[in-house]
Amino acid sequence: MDNSGRNSDSSPRRSEDPAIPTSFVEFVGLMALLMALTALSIDIMLPALPQIGEFFRLTEPNDRQLVVTSYMIGFAVGQLIFGPLSDRFGRKSMLMLGLGIYVVGSLGAIIVEDFDHLFLARTIQGFGAASSRVISVAVVRDLFSGWRMARVTSLVMIVFITVPMIAPSLGQGLLYIGDWSLIFEFLLVVGIAAIIWSGLRLPETRPAEQGGGRIKFSRALTWTLTSPETVGYAIATGFVFGCLMAYINSAQQIFVEVYGLGAAFPLVFALLASVQALAAFTNSRLVEKHGMRRVSHAALLVFCAGSLGLVAAAFFEPPLVIFAGLLAVVFFAFGLLMPNFNAIAMQPVGPVAGTASSFIGFYTTAAGAILGWAIGAHFDGTVLPLATGFAVLGCAALGTVLFVERKRGLFRGD
Repeated sequence: MDNSGRNSDSSPRRSEDPAIPTSFVEFVGLMALLMALTALSIDIMLPALPQIGEFFRLTEPNDRQLVVTSYMIGFAVGQLIFGPLSDRFGRKSMLMLGLGIYVVGSLGAIIVEDFDHLFLARTIQGFGAASSRVISVAVVRDLFSGWRMARVTSLVMIVFITVPMIAPSLGQGLLYIGDWSLIFEFLLVVGIAAIIWSGLRLPETRPAEQGGGRIKFSRALTWTLTSPETVGYAIATGFVFGCLMAYINSAQQIFVEVYGLGAAFPLVFALLASVQALAAFTNSRLVEKHGMRRVSHAALLVFCAGSLGLVAAAFFEPPLVIFAGLLAVVFFAFGLLMPNFNAIAMQPVGPVAGTASSFIGFYTTAAGAILGWAIGAHFDGTVLPLATGFAVLGCAALGTVLFVERKRGLFRGD
């Protein structure tokens, strides 16, 4: 592959470009905050799940996982709504609306008195946060395409992935000075801060030709659903994301109940999350030289191999170092997969980026939430259900990519 054209432009976009805030670093930081809002809202809750279960007197220990699942339900549905609306009315106004809903959900979670209302508040919170995810992806797609989009996404992911590294520890720290409701008070403040920063510094990036609804929702959806790459890579992403959600749902139980880590759980969680940050940084360098498909296809093979290794180890009740080591391999591959799969899926649908991003986000989130809940609900005091879920879903993702690339083959193309 000739890389001369790529290497001649070392910056994805000049920071003085009027379409981007004055500082490119600030743009990456803002996009990272918006994309990371959901990761923060989920991971910061993990240390509080036992306390929430006790507070609401839940009789089934696995039911506390619904604090995560309810958020993801709202998050999935919200993406389907905010994407098309952002194509019609603009990115910024819909982002402000969504963040406002997120703040309302956070406030509701603070004052609830029973678990059903907490479920509802978390669903509202997730619905509002969906705007930040789908619109931030659309904004990046408005400004960049191809390998540049993949590279910018990777830079955002480097910042984004630091959130899972620190969120459980932050949640644990808040529990030392208060109860679980203090975590929602913190999320309320973060939501308000996101509204202020976005309102002051984020420009409108929707292409001018999309104004006034010139591209109707039905046409935009048809465009999205008739793109084999978009649909195929969205399906594959859903399988892989299901693995992550299964891990998030089960992590607290596995590391605390199986391995007895107790208060050290956030540390191990952070170390494994740091592997994804390293992968995102690595991807930002690799994708420019080797292209999105070569990097992501190789990573998918590693993901499957690592998952099968987890299954083999699970039969022998692996010590923590073996289990965490295999997870690190899988998560490194995951960090290479996600930005590239997303960029490949978005590549053919630039003019309808908001609708396409909403469809991809809705499907991957819904699939991930359902698959992750199904795997997490089978937790039986061992790591075998999680390992098996990783292997099955990883192989399903590989099969999907092989089908989409059946004419071109793996490792070929940009």
